[in-house]
Amino acid sequence: MTPAFTFTIRVRANASNYKVGGTAGDPPRVVVAVQAPAVDGKANSAILKVLAKAFGLRTRDFTFLSGEISRDKRIQVTGDSEAISVRYKELCNE
Repeated sequence: MTPAFTFTIRVRANASNYKVGGTAGDPPRVVVAVQAPAVDGKANSAILKVLAKAFGLRTRDFTFLSGEISRDKRIQVTGDSEAISVRYKELCNE
């Protein structure tokens, strides 16, 4: 079985640009901005695409664990946990 890495994100739907980086809230969550509206799962689909690009992975490597209809979402990523953790820390500092 492939190791998994989990983290929480804060979503900004209807943003002017796509962006992954920086943190918001306490405890800190990576901010994911998408242009798609939070309607009919459009933002969730966009989130998976943006995260896949930011981590250099495939969209199917990401799974929503919770928060599919919330701004705060818990995400699970399958793959090299160490490399994903390093990239996650980089994104937190952007």
